This record gives sequence, C-alpha cells and structure tokens, in this order.
Amino acid sequence: MAPPKPIKLLMIYFPVLIQLIFLSYYPRSVFSDGNTPPAFACDVTNNPGLKSLSFCNSSLDIETRVADLVNKLTLKEKIGWVISGAQGVPRLGIPNYEWWSEALHGVSNTGRGVKFSGPIPAATSFPQVILTAASFNLSLFQAIGKAVSTEARAMHNVGAAGLTFWSPNVNIFRDPRWGRGQETPGEDPLLSAQYGVAYVRALQQRDDGDSTRLKVAACCKHYTAYDLDHWKGFDRFTFDAQVSQQDLDDTYQPPFKSCVVDGNVASVMCSYNQVNGKPTCGNPELLNGVIRGQWKLNGYIVSDCDSVQVLFDDQHYTKTPEEAAALALNSGLDLDCGSFLIQHVEAASNLGLINETSINRAISNNFATMMRLGFFDGNPKQDHLYGNLGPKDVCTDENRHLAREAARQGIVLLKNDLRNSLPLSPSSLKSLAVIGPNANDTTFNMIGNYAGVPCGYTTPLKGLAALVPTVVYHPGCSNVACEEIPDIKQAREIASSADAIVLFMGSSQSIEAEGLDRVNITLPGQQEYLITQVAESSSGFTTLVDCSR
Repeated sequence: MAPPKPIKLLMIYFPVLIQLIFLSYYPRSVFSDGNTPPAFACDVTNNPGLKSLSFCNSSLDIETRVADLVNKLTLKEKIGWVISGAQGVPRLGIPNYEWWSEALHGVSNTGRGVKFSGPIPAATSFPQVILTAASFNLSLFQAIGKAVSTEARAMHNVGAAGLTFWSPNVNIFRDPRWGRGQETPGEDPLLSAQYGVAYVRALQQRDDGDSTRLKVAACCKHYTAYDLDHWKGFDRFTFDAQVSQQDLDDTYQPPFKSCVVDGNVASVMCSYNQVNGKPTCGNPELLNGVIRGQWKLNGYIVSDCDSVQVLFDDQHYTKTPEEAAALALNSGLDLDCGSFLIQHVEAASNLGLINETSINRAISNNFATMMRLGFFDGNPKQDHLYGNLGPKDVCTDENRHLAREAARQGIVLLKNDLRNSLPLSPSSLKSLAVIGPNANDTTFNMIGNYAGVPCGYTTPLKGLAALVPTVVYHPGCSNVACEEIPDIKQAREIASSADAIVLFMGSSQSIEAEGLDRVNITLPGQQEYLITQVAESSSGFTTLVDCSR
C-alpha cells in the first residue's frame, strides 16, 4: 500500500469554539419581563419594624452590622447559615438563600441557585476556559468576567440566580488526561494566576469603585493540588496527593494566592482530596494558616460539595461524624456545600468538640460577604447601580459578539501548509465536505461542562452550510468513541469530490468530564484511521479540527 498522503492543513480548536464561531441566537422576543422577586433581607418597606435593627442599617460599617446580627441569633439559627442551602430566620426578616451558583464561562445552571425559565431562559455562553486562556489576553478575561457579572445581577433581580458564584477554577492542568482540565486556564501557574485575578476582579468590582462592596462574589477553586477525578482505580474522594513543599509553593498554590492577595476574591473552595495525608477541608495549616493567616482572605471558605461528609464516609479520617464536623469548622471552613454540618454541628457542640466562637467566626465571614453584596440592604431592584438590570441585559448583541471574539482569539493553529492556505475563502469554494462525529452534534456537547443554557446553538455543519454553496456531510463514526466506521467508502468518495474537507474530530463529555479522566490522550477509537483514509482521498485542502480539551 502506498504511504498515506499527508494532511495538508492542521488546526486545533479547544471546546466550545464551534458553537461560538457559528453562533445563532434566540430572538429577543423570548425574553419577557418577569415579576419573580429575588431573595433579600431587611425588607423595611413591607416590614417597617426592621428599620430598628442595626444589621439592616446600611449606613453602618459591615463589622458592626455583622456583630449585631450574630448576637441576635440562637445556636440553631446560626447553624442554619453554615450550609449552602442557608435557612432563613423569619422573625428577623431573613429569607432562605442558596449559595451555590456557578459562572465558569457564563452563568451556569449546574448549581442550585440558577434557574433558566420564565423571563430569562438562557445566558451568554462564552468559550470554555481552556480556550479563552489560550488567547493570553488579560483584557479579554476581564471583559468576559464583566459581561458575566452583569448577566448574573440581571438574573438575580428576577429571582433566577444568587449572588455567590463558585468560579473560576484555577487548578493546574498538569496531566492532560484529567477530565476537568477543560475548566482551567491550563498547566502554567503564572497564566492561571493572571487569569484568576482578571476574572475575579471583573466579576466582583462595582462600577462605582466602592472596594468594600461586591457586584457578585467570586470563588477560586479547588484548593489544592487537585487534578484527578477517576483514573485506574484512583478516585478524587480518597486520593492523597503527595506534594513536596516546593511543588506546592511553585505549582499548585500560586493561582490561589494571587486570587486572594491580588484579586481580593470573596471565597476559596477546598477540594475533596487529601494533601500529604490530610483532607484539605480539614487541614488547619492550609485553611486557617495559609488562606486566612498568610494571605488574609476577606471572605469565606467553602467546601466542595459534600466534601466534609467525604472525609468521614469515604476517607474515614475521623471516627464520628461529629468529629468530622468539628474538624472542618475548627480548621477554618465557614460554609459546607451540602447538609453534613447542619446535621452534626449541634451535637459536636454539645460534646465539647467545637465551641460557639468557631461557629460565630464562620457565620460572620458568611454574613459579611452577603452584606458586601447588598443582600441585607433591602430590595436589590432599588439599587442605584444594578437595580434596573433585567432580561434585556442578558444575551445582548454586545455579549454575543464578545463570545465570538473570544473564540477567535483562543483558536490554536498548529500547522498551515501549502502557502498559508488558511483561512479558507468561502467565495472560492464550490463544494465542501464536512466529516466527523463532532460535525453535527446537537446535544450541546461542544459548549463544555459547567455551562448554562446558551442564547442559541449552531452546529459546525449548519454554520458551514450557510457559507458554502454545496456542503456534503458524513459523520464518519457512529459516535465520538468511534468504535466502528459504518461506511468508510462513502466518506472517501465524499472527500474525493470536494474542493476542501473539514474534519471535526476529538473527544466529548462522554470521554472526558468531571468524574471521568482519560486513560490516554490519543484520538478515540478509529478516528485516526478515518482521518488517514479521508486525507488519502482528498483532492483539495484538508482541515482537521480537534475538538478535544
């Protein structure tokens, strides 16, 4: 057999690029005004008696207001505010609050605090972080963060989102097989730190320049040395990362330090794993010692969801659940994503494992953050800066164009043979072959994980069909796993008759995602064979688009 003909053009696109480059959108008419009230405390308009409470007096400093509120709470009421599904205190005009909202690359419905329905059925979906970070453009990171925070506040005003967003992910993507690497800025501690600072500042900084207040609250996660989910018998819930102090200081900690020291992030999330034999959410040296002591965090420390329970149930680090609850709070944890603490903190207190001072410290950090966000200032629709935000401010033309520009800037071109033939000119092409399992994905897979509902979605096939007179499509493989190629002959015939070919290959969320690491970094299944066969048959330019993370 003759040697395979070399592929003439090679490009790498990171996830979500395709959805963004060929984006279409919901018409503006789907966004109607809503009347769902957001959650807020200190509604003095409907309850004038609250005016006498110091914690409802926005003219006082936050420390004074927090102290007043904490002093008014019973132990049970205090414990209700160390969990993510915080329990309201009706007698003081405080409603329930869901802390868990996400905004990794746009407002996401992964967390329980966000609902896409009614007045706002979608939000702008920006490129997955690994793509955006490849632009190395700090001003772009900031622009995206500002757009996301504006949409977040708009959603909050109609009761569709919270104010606390557990983003960004600044873990180091050291091993390319890690399923969550797509969420991160990459393997470089410096770039990851710069991305984290830029995104955090853009999410949090208010337009009036008041540094004591927050537009929304960001959270840098997952602290620390976390880069494994599920791989060859190892699991993130029980994995013990053995890390030297030098590697910790040089590699894993810099992004988190920059988030706190330079970005003034409102929160840090501790991870599931252990570091050198100690669970991160139960390690006083890492929490009280480093985050709070050395870096001076002005905010709260939150656990990854159920990780306090994990250190008891999965890691068996303590003998009783009460000891686990006490260990977490005494180590410096302020908020439990889950319900473990509300189930066991009171019993731990009765056993003398934890004193009320530690509980007061935790809820004081939590309440201070909420006060910086204006949660205790009454109806947010009366806020002079952001009270008028609503459905009209979500999925705007400006934000959609920014998403598209971010995708363009993040494209990584690996090879461009034959006299710089890229970009292809639609006007010079009469026919185009579009081949591959990712070419016509209609399941939103290309957006990446921790995404919300996009303003619109166009597959690569549909986008290219709008540019070239004749487009012929062939999936190549039955699915992304590409365990079989049903009709390689037809794929070759299509390739041989087209002026140019675009192959959309790579992985998907079914191959790499949270809880799912890759065993290798090769193209799945028989994808490489498909590429070779198509390239050999090509009479024109062949462009390979790798949609892997």
